[in-house]
Amino acid sequence: MSLRLTILNAFFRAFAKPRLRRTTDPAIARRDFAIAARLFLARGGAAVGVPGHPAMQRHDPPGGPTQQALLYFHGGGYVVGSPTTHRGLASRLVQETGLSVWLPEYRLAPDHAFPAAWDDADRAWAVLLGQGHAPDDIVLAGESAGGGLAFALLARLCAAGTPPAGVVAFSPWVDLTGTSESLISNKARDPLLPAAAFGLLAGHVLAGHPADDPRASPLFAAYPGCPPVLLQASDSEILRDDTVNLAGRLRAFGAAVTLQMSPDTPHGWHLMVGRLPEADRAVQAAGLFVRSLFQKTGQ
Repeated sequence: MSLRLTILNAFFRAFAKPRLRRTTDPAIARRDFAIAARLFLARGGAAVGVPGHPAMQRHDPPGGPTQQALLYFHGGGYVVGSPTTHRGLASRLVQETGLSVWLPEYRLAPDHAFPAAWDDADRAWAVLLGQGHAPDDIVLAGESAGGGLAFALLARLCAAGTPPAGVVAFSPWVDLTGTSESLISNKARDPLLPAAAFGLLAGHVLAGHPADDPRASPLFAAYPGCPPVLLQASDSEILRDDTVNLAGRLRAFGAAVTLQMSPDTPHGWHLMVGRLPEADRAVQAAGLFVRSLFQKTGQ
Protein backbone atom coordinates (compact mmCIF):
# COMPACT_ATOMS: atom_id res chain seq x y z
CA MET A 1 0.00 0.00 0.00
CA SER A 2 1.39 3.38 -0.98
CA LEU A 3 1.80 6.15 1.60
CA ARG A 4 -0.74 8.22 -0.33
CA LEU A 5 -3.31 5.45 -0.08
CA THR A 6 -2.68 5.06 3.63
CA ILE A 7 -3.28 8.78 4.16
CA LEU A 8 -6.32 8.79 1.86
CA ASN A 9 -7.98 5.87 3.66
CA ALA A 10 -7.41 7.56 7.02
CA PHE A 11 -8.96 10.76 5.72
CA PHE A 12 -11.95 8.92 4.29
CA ARG A 13 -12.55 7.03 7.54
CA ALA A 14 -12.31 10.19 9.65
CA PHE A 15 -14.30 12.59 7.47
CA ALA A 16 -15.80 11.29 4.23
CA LYS A 17 -17.48 8.10 5.47
CA PRO A 18 -19.20 9.80 8.45
CA ARG A 19 -20.31 12.61 6.16
CA LEU A 20 -21.81 10.14 3.69
CA ARG A 21 -23.56 8.33 6.54
CA ARG A 22 -25.21 11.56 7.70
CA THR A 23 -26.14 12.96 4.29
CA THR A 24 -29.72 12.13 3.30
CA ASP A 25 -30.48 15.07 1.00
CA PRO A 26 -29.46 14.34 -2.62
CA ALA A 27 -28.93 18.04 -3.31
CA ILE A 28 -26.34 18.23 -0.54
CA ALA A 29 -24.73 15.01 -1.76
CA ARG A 30 -24.37 16.49 -5.26
CA ARG A 31 -22.85 19.68 -3.90
CA ASP A 32 -20.39 17.74 -1.75
CA PHE A 33 -19.37 15.49 -4.64
CA ALA A 34 -18.84 18.43 -6.98
CA ILE A 35 -16.60 20.09 -4.39
CA ALA A 36 -14.67 16.87 -3.79
CA ALA A 37 -14.19 16.43 -7.53
CA ARG A 38 -12.62 19.88 -7.83
CA LEU A 39 -10.36 19.35 -4.82
CA PHE A 40 -9.31 15.71 -5.01
CA LEU A 41 -10.09 14.05 -8.32
CA ALA A 42 -7.98 13.96 -11.46
CA ARG A 43 -8.12 16.98 -13.72
CA GLY A 44 -8.81 16.62 -17.42
CA GLY A 45 -8.91 18.63 -20.59
CA ALA A 46 -11.94 20.21 -22.16
CA ALA A 47 -14.44 17.89 -23.81
CA VAL A 48 -15.84 18.18 -27.31
CA GLY A 49 -19.56 18.70 -27.62
CA VAL A 50 -21.58 16.38 -29.87
CA PRO A 51 -23.83 18.41 -32.20
CA GLY A 52 -27.47 17.60 -31.63
CA HIS A 53 -26.72 15.73 -28.42
CA PRO A 54 -26.14 18.21 -25.57
CA ALA A 55 -26.16 15.41 -22.96
CA MET A 56 -23.03 13.83 -24.48
CA GLN A 57 -19.38 14.85 -24.17
CA ARG A 58 -16.39 13.37 -25.97
CA HIS A 59 -12.68 13.36 -25.16
CA ASP A 60 -10.40 12.68 -28.13
CA PRO A 61 -6.72 11.72 -28.51
CA PRO A 62 -4.41 14.30 -30.15
CA GLY A 63 -5.13 12.96 -33.64
CA GLY A 64 -8.87 13.57 -33.30
CA PRO A 65 -11.87 11.27 -32.95
CA THR A 66 -11.32 7.55 -33.47
CA GLN A 67 -13.47 4.93 -35.14
CA GLN A 68 -13.20 2.71 -32.07
CA ALA A 69 -14.73 4.28 -28.97
CA LEU A 70 -15.12 3.87 -25.23
CA LEU A 71 -18.64 4.64 -23.96
CA TYR A 72 -18.16 5.47 -20.27
CA PHE A 73 -20.98 5.81 -17.76
CA HIS A 74 -20.00 7.80 -14.67
CA GLY A 75 -20.72 6.56 -11.17
CA GLY A 76 -22.24 8.23 -8.16
CA GLY A 77 -24.98 5.93 -6.91
CA TYR A 78 -27.34 7.17 -9.64
CA VAL A 79 -27.70 10.31 -7.49
CA VAL A 80 -24.49 12.34 -7.98
CA GLY A 81 -21.81 12.79 -10.62
CA SER A 82 -21.62 14.09 -14.17
CA PRO A 83 -19.33 14.04 -17.21
CA THR A 84 -17.61 17.09 -15.68
CA THR A 85 -16.71 15.35 -12.41
CA HIS A 86 -15.26 12.44 -14.40
CA ARG A 87 -13.36 14.33 -17.08
CA GLY A 88 -10.01 13.64 -15.45
CA LEU A 89 -10.55 9.89 -15.56
CA ALA A 90 -11.88 10.20 -19.11
CA SER A 91 -8.77 12.08 -20.23
CA ARG A 92 -6.52 9.42 -18.72
CA LEU A 93 -8.54 6.65 -20.38
CA VAL A 94 -7.97 8.40 -23.70
CA GLN A 95 -4.22 8.29 -23.06
CA GLU A 96 -4.22 4.64 -21.97
CA THR A 97 -6.52 3.29 -24.69
CA GLY A 98 -5.81 5.61 -27.61
CA LEU A 99 -9.58 5.85 -28.16
CA SER A 100 -12.15 8.61 -28.05
CA VAL A 101 -14.03 8.42 -24.74
CA TRP A 102 -17.71 9.34 -24.78
CA LEU A 103 -19.35 10.49 -21.54
CA PRO A 104 -23.16 10.66 -21.50
CA GLU A 105 -25.03 12.73 -18.94
CA TYR A 106 -27.90 10.62 -17.66
CA ARG A 107 -30.80 11.70 -15.45
CA LEU A 108 -30.23 11.31 -11.72
CA ALA A 109 -32.41 9.96 -8.92
CA PRO A 110 -34.51 10.70 -6.98
CA ASP A 111 -35.73 13.40 -9.37
CA HIS A 112 -35.64 10.76 -12.10
CA ALA A 113 -35.91 7.27 -10.65
CA PHE A 114 -35.82 3.92 -12.44
CA PRO A 115 -35.79 3.54 -15.44
CA ALA A 116 -34.67 7.07 -16.42
CA ALA A 117 -30.89 6.47 -16.24
CA TRP A 118 -31.27 3.12 -18.00
CA ASP A 119 -33.26 4.68 -20.83
CA ASP A 120 -30.56 7.34 -21.17
CA ALA A 121 -27.90 4.63 -21.41
CA ASP A 122 -29.83 3.07 -24.31
CA ARG A 123 -29.99 6.48 -25.99
CA ALA A 124 -26.25 6.99 -25.54
CA TRP A 125 -25.60 3.72 -27.38
CA ALA A 126 -27.92 4.88 -30.16
CA VAL A 127 -25.98 8.14 -30.43
CA LEU A 128 -22.72 6.28 -31.09
CA LEU A 129 -24.38 4.08 -33.68
CA GLY A 130 -25.78 7.21 -35.29
CA GLN A 131 -22.28 8.67 -35.43
CA GLY A 132 -21.14 5.74 -37.56
CA HIS A 133 -19.74 3.34 -34.94
CA ALA A 134 -20.55 -0.34 -35.36
CA PRO A 135 -21.28 -2.35 -32.17
CA ASP A 136 -17.89 -4.04 -32.35
CA ASP A 137 -16.24 -0.61 -32.55
CA ILE A 138 -17.45 0.18 -29.04
CA VAL A 139 -16.28 -0.81 -25.56
CA LEU A 140 -18.72 -0.22 -22.71
CA ALA A 141 -17.27 1.03 -19.43
CA GLY A 142 -18.22 2.59 -16.13
CA GLU A 143 -17.67 2.61 -12.40
CA SER A 144 -20.11 1.94 -9.57
CA ALA A 145 -23.61 2.89 -10.76
CA GLY A 146 -22.14 3.57 -14.19
CA GLY A 147 -20.92 -0.01 -14.24
CA GLY A 148 -24.45 -1.12 -13.48
CA LEU A 149 -25.73 0.86 -16.46
CA ALA A 150 -23.04 -0.68 -18.66
CA PHE A 151 -24.09 -4.23 -17.75
CA ALA A 152 -27.80 -3.51 -18.04
CA LEU A 153 -27.11 -2.22 -21.53
CA LEU A 154 -24.84 -5.17 -22.26
CA ALA A 155 -27.59 -7.64 -21.38
CA ARG A 156 -29.96 -5.96 -23.84
CA LEU A 157 -27.32 -5.94 -26.57
CA CYS A 158 -26.43 -9.58 -25.99
CA ALA A 159 -30.11 -10.52 -26.25
CA ALA A 160 -30.33 -8.60 -29.54
CA GLY A 161 -27.20 -10.27 -30.92
CA THR A 162 -25.36 -6.93 -31.22
CA PRO A 163 -22.82 -7.01 -28.35
CA PRO A 164 -20.01 -4.46 -28.05
CA ALA A 165 -16.33 -5.35 -28.43
CA GLY A 166 -15.96 -5.70 -24.67
CA VAL A 167 -16.70 -4.21 -21.27
CA VAL A 168 -14.56 -2.60 -18.56
CA ALA A 169 -16.09 -2.00 -15.13
CA PHE A 170 -14.66 -0.58 -11.94
CA SER A 171 -16.57 -1.84 -8.85
CA PRO A 172 -19.89 -2.02 -10.70
CA TRP A 173 -23.06 -1.73 -8.60
CA VAL A 174 -25.08 -4.54 -10.11
CA ASP A 175 -27.12 -5.81 -7.15
CA LEU A 176 -29.62 -3.40 -5.59
CA THR A 177 -31.28 -6.08 -3.45
CA GLY A 178 -28.94 -5.48 -0.52
CA THR A 179 -28.33 -9.20 0.01
CA SER A 180 -24.63 -9.53 -0.86
CA GLU A 181 -22.47 -10.90 1.95
CA SER A 182 -19.81 -8.19 1.62
CA LEU A 183 -22.29 -5.55 2.78
CA ILE A 184 -21.89 -7.15 6.19
CA SER A 185 -18.37 -8.59 6.15
CA ASN A 186 -16.79 -5.39 4.80
CA LYS A 187 -18.95 -2.97 6.76
CA ALA A 188 -16.05 -1.95 8.99
CA ARG A 189 -13.26 -2.53 6.44
CA ASP A 190 -14.64 -0.24 3.75
CA PRO A 191 -12.88 3.12 4.23
CA LEU A 192 -15.44 5.15 2.28
CA LEU A 193 -18.92 3.69 1.77
CA PRO A 194 -21.22 3.36 4.80
CA ALA A 195 -23.31 0.19 4.59
CA ALA A 196 -26.03 1.96 6.58
CA ALA A 197 -26.71 4.25 3.60
CA PHE A 198 -27.35 1.39 1.14
CA GLY A 199 -31.10 1.12 1.72
CA LEU A 200 -31.73 4.85 1.46
CA LEU A 201 -29.72 5.14 -1.76
CA ALA A 202 -31.37 2.12 -3.37
CA GLY A 203 -34.75 3.55 -2.37
CA HIS A 204 -33.97 6.82 -4.13
CA VAL A 205 -33.07 4.91 -7.28
CA LEU A 206 -35.86 2.35 -7.36
CA ALA A 207 -38.79 4.41 -6.01
CA GLY A 208 -40.69 1.22 -5.27
CA HIS A 209 -39.57 -0.73 -8.34
CA PRO A 210 -38.48 -4.33 -7.58
CA ALA A 211 -34.78 -4.43 -6.74
CA ASP A 212 -34.32 -7.83 -8.37
CA ASP A 213 -35.44 -6.63 -11.80
CA PRO A 214 -32.49 -7.72 -14.02
CA ARG A 215 -32.35 -4.27 -15.58
CA ALA A 216 -31.99 -2.52 -12.21
CA SER A 217 -29.77 -5.31 -10.84
CA PRO A 218 -27.96 -6.75 -13.88
CA LEU A 219 -26.31 -9.38 -11.70
CA PHE A 220 -29.49 -11.33 -12.44
CA ALA A 221 -29.54 -10.67 -16.21
CA ALA A 222 -28.70 -13.10 -19.01
CA TYR A 223 -25.63 -12.58 -21.19
CA PRO A 224 -25.71 -14.89 -24.23
CA GLY A 225 -22.77 -14.31 -26.55
CA CYS A 226 -21.07 -12.05 -24.01
CA PRO A 227 -17.82 -10.37 -25.18
CA PRO A 228 -14.64 -10.24 -23.05
CA VAL A 229 -14.98 -8.38 -19.76
CA LEU A 230 -12.51 -6.77 -17.35
CA LEU A 231 -13.71 -6.31 -13.78
CA GLN A 232 -11.77 -4.45 -11.09
CA ALA A 233 -12.80 -4.00 -7.47
CA SER A 234 -11.38 -3.62 -3.98
CA ASP A 235 -11.33 -6.55 -1.60
CA SER A 236 -12.31 -4.24 1.27
CA GLU A 237 -15.32 -2.42 -0.19
CA ILE A 238 -18.91 -3.27 0.68
CA LEU A 239 -19.68 -3.78 -3.04
CA ARG A 240 -16.93 -6.38 -3.45
CA ASP A 241 -19.39 -9.23 -3.96
CA ASP A 242 -21.22 -7.36 -6.73
CA THR A 243 -18.06 -7.73 -8.79
CA VAL A 244 -17.12 -11.24 -7.66
CA ASN A 245 -20.64 -12.61 -8.16
CA LEU A 246 -20.96 -10.87 -11.52
CA ALA A 247 -17.75 -12.53 -12.70
CA GLY A 248 -19.26 -15.91 -11.89
CA ARG A 249 -22.52 -15.02 -13.62
CA LEU A 250 -20.76 -13.92 -16.80
CA ARG A 251 -18.54 -17.01 -16.86
CA ALA A 252 -21.65 -19.17 -16.62
CA PHE A 253 -22.63 -17.67 -19.98
CA GLY A 254 -19.23 -18.51 -21.44
CA ALA A 255 -17.69 -15.07 -21.19
CA ALA A 256 -13.94 -14.54 -20.92
CA VAL A 257 -13.72 -12.57 -17.67
CA THR A 258 -10.59 -10.98 -16.20
CA LEU A 259 -11.13 -10.27 -12.50
CA GLN A 260 -8.61 -8.00 -10.79
CA MET A 261 -8.97 -7.40 -7.04
CA SER A 262 -7.09 -4.58 -5.35
CA PRO A 263 -6.17 -4.73 -1.65
CA ASP A 264 -7.48 -2.01 0.69
CA THR A 265 -8.40 0.56 -1.96
CA PRO A 266 -11.55 2.67 -1.51
CA HIS A 267 -14.53 2.40 -3.81
CA GLY A 268 -13.96 4.48 -6.94
CA TRP A 269 -10.21 4.84 -6.41
CA HIS A 270 -9.77 5.03 -10.19
CA LEU A 271 -11.05 8.60 -10.06
CA MET A 272 -7.80 9.64 -8.38
CA VAL A 273 -5.67 8.57 -11.33
CA GLY A 274 -2.58 10.76 -11.56
CA ARG A 275 -2.68 11.30 -7.80
CA LEU A 276 -2.74 7.76 -6.45
CA PRO A 277 -0.31 5.04 -7.61
CA GLU A 278 -2.94 2.33 -7.16
CA ALA A 279 -5.29 4.24 -9.46
CA ASP A 280 -2.57 4.67 -12.06
CA ARG A 281 -1.90 0.93 -12.15
CA ALA A 282 -5.58 0.03 -12.39
CA VAL A 283 -6.28 2.44 -15.24
CA GLN A 284 -3.16 1.29 -17.08
CA ALA A 285 -4.40 -2.30 -16.83
CA ALA A 286 -7.76 -1.19 -18.21
CA GLY A 287 -6.02 0.49 -21.13
CA LEU A 288 -4.06 -2.66 -21.93
CA PHE A 289 -7.25 -4.70 -21.88
CA VAL A 290 -9.09 -2.33 -24.22
CA ARG A 291 -6.20 -2.19 -26.69
CA SER A 292 -6.02 -5.99 -26.70
CA LEU A 293 -9.66 -6.21 -27.78
CA PHE A 294 -8.99 -4.43 -31.05
CA GLN A 295 -5.60 -6.03 -31.61
CA LYS A 296 -7.28 -9.44 -31.52
CA THR A 297 -9.84 -8.40 -34.12
CA GLY A 298 -7.26 -6.65 -36.31
CA GLN A 299 -9.06 -3.31 -36.02
